[in-house]
Amino acid sequence: MDAEPYRAELLAFCYRMLGSFHEAEDLTQETLLRAWKAQDRYDPARASVRTWLYRIATNVCLTALEGRGRRPLPSGIGAPGDDPGAPLTPALDVPWLEPFPDARFDVEARADLRLAWVAAVQFLSARQRAVLVLREVLQFSAAEVAEQLDTTVPSVNSALQRARAALREVPGGGDVTGLREPDDPEVQAVVQRYARAFEAADVPELVRLLAEDVVLEMPPLPLWLLGPAHYGQFTERAFAMRGTNWTMRTTTANGQPALAAYLPDPATGGRRLHSVQVFSVTDGLLRHNVVFTDARVLDSFGLP
Repeated sequence: MDAEPYRAELLAFCYRMLGSFHEAEDLTQETLLRAWKAQDRYDPARASVRTWLYRIATNVCLTALEGRGRRPLPSGIGAPGDDPGAPLTPALDVPWLEPFPDARFDVEARADLRLAWVAAVQFLSARQRAVLVLREVLQFSAAEVAEQLDTTVPSVNSALQRARAALREVPGGGDVTGLREPDDPEVQAVVQRYARAFEAADVPELVRLLAEDVVLEMPPLPLWLLGPAHYGQFTERAFAMRGTNWTMRTTTANGQPALAAYLPDPATGGRRLHSVQVFSVTDGLLRHNVVFTDARVLDSFGLP
């Protein structure tokens, strides 16, 4: 039995469950290790290799989630800030939602990997989360999910109904309607204009690319901002603090377009990775930018 071909999709599953790429890597490895140790007990007459692996992965994830809270984005835990000049104090005690560096893995870009969707799913209980992902994302039958969770089909159907209802109560509900793929020409055009404006420190041009309800958030900072005016003021502040000699490089995360932002590094004479900005673009405008600066998160992208 060769489980390795399923590593990437198991990694994406664990990420959807945990909201942490690093924990997903660990749990995927744990899943494959358990499968290897138990391969003599695998019965192909009862389930396919894929179904069997997801049973192991689901149990691994549910165990990991015991006693855990959700992983939020700043917009999920408080109101938007009213001062772009507020102190930038990171909340290091919060287990923030992490991005998924999909450019490194052969994982199909799907709406259910989008940051907004993963953040919304974090509001569900662990078991509801598992049923929702297994049934609606991975398209397992109710009978297969019941087998994976050691429960009954009616219990699975009930959990799925409760999960759907709970998602409707989440602000935004993980709605990713209108988001296009990163390689869409219109999306690429917006991102390239944004990159050029950022490299030129052209704040008025950046603001022209923003939707009226644009959101800017920057975990681990709990501060998040709403609207083009605050977005522009904060960007001006960033240029004043960090300088204006930035270099931007395109990448992707969570099936969304992203830019890796580099600053000069006086110590080496080269450049250092400062952040990865993950965009939501609809109708030719930027509607959401989540800026990740944590070094461990940046390392996961494998960028130079």
